[in-house]
Amino acid sequence: MEVYLDNNATTIVDPKVYEEMKPFFCDIYGNPNSLHKFGAGTHPKMVEALNFLYEGINAADEDDIIITANATESINTVIKGIWIDKILNGDKKHIITSEVEHPAVTATCRFLESQGVSVTYLPVNEQGVLEASLVKDFLRDDTALVTIMWANNETGKIFPIKEIGAICKEAGVPFHTDATQAIGKVPVDVQDVNVDYLSFSAHKFHGPKGVGGLYVRKGYSLTPLLHGGEQMGGNRAGTVDVASMVGMGWAMKLATSTMALAYEKNHVSKLRDKLEAAILELPDTIVIGGKENRTPNTTLISFRGVEGESMLWDLNQNGVGASTGSACASEDLEANPVMNAFGSDSELAHTGVRFSLSRFNTEEQIDYAIDVIKKAVTRLRGISSSYAYAPSCHKSGL
Repeated sequence: MEVYLDNNATTIVDPKVYEEMKPFFCDIYGNPNSLHKFGAGTHPKMVEALNFLYEGINAADEDDIIITANATESINTVIKGIWIDKILNGDKKHIITSEVEHPAVTATCRFLESQGVSVTYLPVNEQGVLEASLVKDFLRDDTALVTIMWANNETGKIFPIKEIGAICKEAGVPFHTDATQAIGKVPVDVQDVNVDYLSFSAHKFHGPKGVGGLYVRKGYSLTPLLHGGEQMGGNRAGTVDVASMVGMGWAMKLATSTMALAYEKNHVSKLRDKLEAAILELPDTIVIGGKENRTPNTTLISFRGVEGESMLWDLNQNGVGASTGSACASEDLEANPVMNAFGSDSELAHTGVRFSLSRFNTEEQIDYAIDVIKKAVTRLRGISSSYAYAPSCHKSGL
């Protein structure tokens, strides 16, 4: 059996989404910016897809949603746009983010630091959540942007976006949130929270890879990251990938319906909890950050004495796909930065394994995965110098 439990890295394209995309490869293939019927023939489905995106996050008609290649591009557009508009060409010089953001945020902020920008990286608490009060404490007169994720890609922890947004609004500071891991898992409503910019990627909610979006609240604008043609109202140059745009729209519609979110909350979370409970029957295992306030599909578990990479090898040999963290940082053999942010010791920081489910997982798959995981832990601990040969009186505090 093959069991895919790495849905925070990417998801299967929903077959219904795939069917909606297919006509735009060989049948309706005109450039949407062309004036002839081949180009104009793409417009109805593009409008429909855009409407689905607006409805999915409850954007107002006056707001803007820019189609991008992925959340990474959306994030770079916001952070670098703010840099150009408010720092290089303004009187600001400070950005606030957290220590546990996706590499798309942290790497961009590190780049801006090399250009003289002051960046504050706020720590998370023992539950792995950023406390909103910290944002208020570190706001400065020269703060140009606050960028905080909606849900963490490693732990699934949900951040207090509504409270942070209110703090930013009161201070008059633009607020961006990376909602890549939130859409399709929890309700995302930009009318309910003060979010000025919001980024997402279709492949995280059963859409195609290579397409994402950037929500921009009315009254806010950015210098484009890509210059060229007048696509997306001049906000993002380049011919739109119509098939992917249509796919993202339909994926958003299917993932954010009331029924879909209820299924995620009930069915998917029950499968996650079953997997988690079985793993925690093993000694010296913990859920990083605890079980509360998480997306329904994610658990990050530490196995004392088992290196995450070794664990993944065993799982992969038996058809189970999981992760030691963000796929965008999977080639980095340094300790998981999220584990470090929790203050884990050097050994524990290498032992986290992330399991992330989707609505396409079954109970039979979870039963199989539990068996594989338990056997892998037993085998690896049996050959672990840091676990198998610990003194008999040793008690792991994890």
